[in-house]
Amino acid sequence: MGLFGFYLKRLYTIFKGEVLVLPSRIVVILFFLVLLFLPVVTQDPYLLRILILASIFAILAASWDLLSGFTGQMNFGHALFFGVGAYTAALLNLHVHIPPWGGIPLGGLAAVLTGLIIGIPCLRLRGTYLALTTLAFPIILLGIVFAIPGITGGELGVSGLARLTGSRMGDYYLTVVLMIGLCTIMWKITDSNTGLIFHAIREDEVAVRASGINTTRYKLLAFSLSGFFAGISGGLYAHFMRIAGPSNLEISMSFTVVIWAVFGGIVTIYGPVGAVFILFPLLEFMRFWPEYRMLMFAVVILLILLYMPEGLFPWIRHKIETECPRCKIRNIATRKTCRICTAELD
Repeated sequence: MGLFGFYLKRLYTIFKGEVLVLPSRIVVILFFLVLLFLPVVTQDPYLLRILILASIFAILAASWDLLSGFTGQMNFGHALFFGVGAYTAALLNLHVHIPPWGGIPLGGLAAVLTGLIIGIPCLRLRGTYLALTTLAFPIILLGIVFAIPGITGGELGVSGLARLTGSRMGDYYLTVVLMIGLCTIMWKITDSNTGLIFHAIREDEVAVRASGINTTRYKLLAFSLSGFFAGISGGLYAHFMRIAGPSNLEISMSFTVVIWAVFGGIVTIYGPVGAVFILFPLLEFMRFWPEYRMLMFAVVILLILLYMPEGLFPWIRHKIETECPRCKIRNIATRKTCRICTAELD
């Protein structure tokens, strides 16, 4: 009991000193709590379905930010990883009878292998050339899917897959908990020394290479990690929808991911996640006005790009928090001095 009390007190001290001091962290904690306790308030199947899909796509959007946002390796074919994870989990479940808890991680590993395959030839490319090259890979895989319909199902895809858990409530908690866990892992990666190197590669790869760091290895690592998380989201999607089809590899899927990331704010991880939970439900609720649905969606995106070029959530964070000019620690905007070094804040 004494040891448990010690760790509980330590956890409370960290929570009080690191989380409750910044509004952005409080909002994140509240967001997680709302997701976890929402079924206590309502168990509406349609609402839970929207949040399940939003959780799956949040993992996908954050994985794109991990690669393209932090390393600058602009990937316009991110649906490739999503589709590989979906098809791998689906085919393993249909033909080998591997359950979702085994097929989804294997789909993630297949996406890792795919990340290595496309990462190696793309290492020497930058900017527009890299973006166009990554855009070609989902199209190539789509051609393979159509070429072997006996295995992939062709245009109809692979259907009749096992359910994730067997109940809508179980699916909800599985996807939400995985989303929170995987996105937290991605955030911790970007907040580590590896994330610092990713960011340095994005800013000036030549300088990073000149300092003795193997940039090739870190770029391949970024492709692999991004592929793994995107593959997990693809496997979750396939088993939740009980189908994996060509729509998982379409170009529109890749560009939708980019829109989510830019809307929420790239180089943040939390930005794309928040954007998915705003834009995806917004599009779903606009189905009641199909003639204005895409128009209203486009207007929202344009307003954000015009007035918040860094993204919605970084703009909000800059309004409610300020960075100390001396120690670079963030403080609530109402403070006059830094909470760490007591330097005066502008």
